[in-house]
Formats: sequence, structure tokens, C-alpha cells
Amino acid sequence: MTVTNDEIAARLQQQLQLTGHQIVFAESCTAGLIAATLGRIPGISQWLAGSAVVYQLATKSAWLDVDADLLQNPGPVSEIVSQQMASGVLQLTPHATIAASVTGHLGPDAPPEQDGTAWSTVAIRTNGEPTLVSKCLLLDELLPSLNDEVELRQRRQAMAVRLVMQFCVDAVKSNPA
Repeated sequence: MTVTNDEIAARLQQQLQLTGHQIVFAESCTAGLIAATLGRIPGISQWLAGSAVVYQLATKSAWLDVDADLLQNPGPVSEIVSQQMASGVLQLTPHATIAASVTGHLGPDAPPEQDGTAWSTVAIRTNGEPTLVSKCLLLDELLPSLNDEVELRQRRQAMAVRLVMQFCVDAVKSNPA
């Protein structure tokens, strides 16, 4: 049985409530859908600090201080860029205790080696520098083969939302505020 994004959002809200964490997101390929999914839950404003939608490279750099050189090499779909996004949004949101980022290529026209790949990082504020945990998300592993590029992109985006929220549930569970 597949768990829906709304069910995982409810789990994340419960974990945030249990642990006292407040979360903020830096979203690229999901374009704000993680925050929008959580935003459907009544009362989520107690735990959801916000989301920076940083779709373009220049926005990642200007808003979150992602190193412009790293956006060129290794590129936006990389662990280091994901880490800088999560660290940057956490730095800009002092009342948040946890941040999560996601950056990826959903296609079409993605480089073949990155098509359907995303990186996510969870940054947890502790004493001093945040603790970072990153994960590569292979979005096609659980999807049926599709020829429709629009449907494939939408399914990849929904899967990225689901995987990032689950990543956050796991991180919050193991790191109470």
C-alpha cells in the first residue's frame, strides 16, 4: 500500500509537535510543493516556519548564499549545493531548528546522468554549526516506465515531495529539539 503525501505530511506534523522542532525548507525542483502539502494541515503554522522556493541558479545564490562556482561545477544537482541550500535557509530563519532542502532534475531535457535524480539535505540546529545529513533521491526507482514527459515530471515531483518529507520525519524522530 502506497502512503500518500498527505499521510506523510501528517506524520511530519506529529513528529514536529512531539519534538518541538520548527522546520523551514529550501525547495528547487519541488517548487514549494512540500510547504504547500504541509500547509493543508490545520495549525501547521506552529511548526512550519516557511519555504524558500529557489528554482533558478541565481536565486539559490542570491537568497541562500549558495556558492556560484559550485552551481557551475559540480552543478545544482549535487550534495554540496543541497547542503548549502539547507544551511543557508536555516541561517536565514533563526527561529527554525531544522531545515530541509531539495534540488534535482525532473526532466525533460535533463542531462541523462541526472535525469530523475535529486539531492536532499536535512540541517539540524545544534550548539554552533548545524548538523547536516544528505541523501541522493533516485526518483525513477519506484515509478512505472512512462512515455509522457509531463506525467513523468509530475510523478517525479510528487515522489520528491514524499521522499523529502519522509527524510524529515526520520531526522526529527532521531533528533528531538
